[in-house]
Amino acid sequence: MNVKVIILLVFLPYNLLAQSFSGLGSTAEGFANPAPNTNFDFPLDHGPHKNYRIEWWYLTANLSGEDQTPYGIQWTLFRTARSPNEENGWLSNQIWFAHAAITTPNEHFTTERFARGGIGQAGVKAEPFEAWIDEWNLSGKNFDELSLNAAGPNFGYDMSLEAEGPLVFHGDKGYSVKSSEGQASYYYSQPFFKMKGTLTLPEGDINVEGNAWLDREWSSQPLSENQLGWDWFSLSLDNGAKLMGFQLRQTDGINFSSSSWIEPDGSLTSYGENEFVAEPVKESNVYDKKIPTEWRLKLKDQNLDVIVKALNPNSWMNLSIPYWEGPVAVSGSHSGLGYLEMTGY
Repeated sequence: MNVKVIILLVFLPYNLLAQSFSGLGSTAEGFANPAPNTNFDFPLDHGPHKNYRIEWWYLTANLSGEDQTPYGIQWTLFRTARSPNEENGWLSNQIWFAHAAITTPNEHFTTERFARGGIGQAGVKAEPFEAWIDEWNLSGKNFDELSLNAAGPNFGYDMSLEAEGPLVFHGDKGYSVKSSEGQASYYYSQPFFKMKGTLTLPEGDINVEGNAWLDREWSSQPLSENQLGWDWFSLSLDNGAKLMGFQLRQTDGINFSSSSWIEPDGSLTSYGENEFVAEPVKESNVYDKKIPTEWRLKLKDQNLDVIVKALNPNSWMNLSIPYWEGPVAVSGSHSGLGYLEMTGY
């Protein structure tokens, strides 16, 4: 058995086994749970919330090189707690792990890191903002101007980010419902980052620039017990609007969906259960799995009817917790670029 899998089995508080994210629906006795009508407190809420069981700082970006070749990058830091009782040093109940990836039209590079909380190897500070694990780092004087770096065995990136719009708050002012039973998370995003910097690939360094999207989310039981995984889309459209939409697949074959339509000025319209529709159009064989890598998305109220197609269908995150994530192109009633994440396949 892989050593990292052993670490996950021992330390993670849910059964996030190789093919399933359904463990996120396990009960979370003793942990805090999100509630509506909560006022966010910044910059404090950019930092960790250790009384909740799971949390992440999740960055994706659509970039292009000087020759207009498209690329995608991902950087994610996860915090998870084994128990609601906080301890210090090596006794800390906080486990950190991180994923990094670069996607090209023909290749997908990915790697991961693990750390125990309480010893300084990984963590997040709210002000000045810094999120780190080992030498991987996302940091800045504030949350609007950041630098990012990470590297794996055969890839790396060194980027700068500058926000050109406000934070947006999904669901009911940041209270994002995930099931008809009422499971929820706190969820906000900075979808207006401009990014530029250097990718390091086997063929050499490549200067790139484009758009980035940073998600912040925390909860203790974000799924219900009958939910198996999700299909999540973040789209930046050529008309300046943006769309976040997700559906959660259930054991009864019914999907729960939610979405946010974001205008160029940052004003947001939230759509509740099943107004956002995501239908698989084409599957690809990826790591011996049938993965939908082309989708039709519809949001009637915004006259949106688009095809979303993966840049590289083989964007499988072959990590201790495997899933699919990669950049996509948008065509149809609207055009643009974005990112797709699919778990539980």
